[in-house]
Amino acid sequence: MKHIFFIDLDNTIYFTKPNEEQLMGELYRFLESVDLGISDKDFQLAKQEMLRTPFLKVAKKYGFRKEAMPEVITYLHNREVTKALKPSDDYHYIKSLKGRKFIVTAGFEKQQLSKVKMLGIADDFEEVHVVDVSVSNKKDVFKKLIDQHNLNVDDILIIGDDAESEIKFGLELGISTFLLDSGNLHPKAESTFRGNDLSRLHEAAGQ
Repeated sequence: MKHIFFIDLDNTIYFTKPNEEQLMGELYRFLESVDLGISDKDFQLAKQEMLRTPFLKVAKKYGFRKEAMPEVITYLHNREVTKALKPSDDYHYIKSLKGRKFIVTAGFEKQQLSKVKMLGIADDFEEVHVVDVSVSNKKDVFKKLIDQHNLNVDDILIIGDDAESEIKFGLELGISTFLLDSGNLHPKAESTFRGNDLSRLHEAAGQ
């Protein structure tokens, strides 16, 4: 039975699309005021990817103008979500898991911590860890948590939606994973368990 859980935040505990205006409206309007050096078409595509992918990865993919990035990064480091967010309809499956639960999320610290606050879920988790993808990744944080808390990898289940981040890194560390693929975006991705929703999460955890 698994009784330690490393859980992603965005598009796992809650979904970004139903909360898009609260999360992204102000950011979109700020970015529209900055010369990113890309076409309107690419900006629209980038906006949609920001709902699922860390900002710095999106900026690199679409080639945001380097001269604009310091202003954008400063804005993002100081940004907070100030409107209530709604957890996913499946969040009760996560909340009812028996054991120790840690959020491991990528992004800007102030912003990610404010999401946890606005979701009203802080008390459901032992710790929240925000990964700055410009200097680290989730694999490093997983290893740090294992060492810091003297955890046995056989007791851990990693839950998330990103096949190329938490799922990939978990498997590399010999940890069981549950890939939440609600949009069937990763049909060929490797994972110990998977689902289009979290209804089989307790089964995967052996609870």
